[in-house]
Amino acid sequence: MADWNETQRSQQQSFTGASVPRTGEVFDEGLRKHMLSIYNYMCSGVLLTGIVALMTARSGLAYSFASGPLMWIVALAPLGFILAMSFGLQRMSKGTLQILFWSFATVMGLSLSTIFLVFTSESIAVTFFATAGAFAGLSLWGYTTKKDISGWGSFLIMGVVGLIIASVANIFMGSSTLALVISAIGVLVFAALTAYDTQKLKNGYAYYRGTEFADKMVIMGATTLYLDFVIMFQYLLSFLGSRE
Repeated sequence: MADWNETQRSQQQSFTGASVPRTGEVFDEGLRKHMLSIYNYMCSGVLLTGIVALMTARSGLAYSFASGPLMWIVALAPLGFILAMSFGLQRMSKGTLQILFWSFATVMGLSLSTIFLVFTSESIAVTFFATAGAFAGLSLWGYTTKKDISGWGSFLIMGVVGLIIASVANIFMGSSTLALVISAIGVLVFAALTAYDTQKLKNGYAYYRGTEFADKMVIMGATTLYLDFVIMFQYLLSFLGSRE
């Protein structure tokens, strides 16, 4: 999402000189509708991913994804959609972004179907609802807090980079202890990102409302929160899930 973040910053700078009222009933109502649209997209995407993952696991296709060349295609396909949405944001229409978002959620479902081969269905369900509760609380805090947490951004990016490096290193090391530490830190990092991204999306509304970019921001914002939720779920499952 780096390209989208850069686009967001440049768009914000272009609107900085304008007089943008940030209070009043009209603004507050518009903000509520804007954030509700983001949450609706995000929750629908998570629901679609869950349905696809469950159906794929039950059909037996998850076994095919877990071994052989299909594993890499399914694993890397979601990244392709993210890159396409980020780098093509300026040129794409809202309709195109919607298609890519739903396609991304579907492919993520195919990729996540393999968790049913590793963890029990009960622990997956418990972890999902635990993640949903944590996400709701963290996002609500990020939305309502008066504290400016924009300064968290650089530290959280470093945290994500560190998690990626540690995860790649552990592929070769195969340390269960390190995997446990990575999962615990991953939960904390993406919990913080949930609050941070929520506040960032809320603050961004003042700059984009009434522009053609506003509808695109809804879809991209939903994608950001979707990733926060799904990745936090995966880390929490690795940390707490019961294996088959």
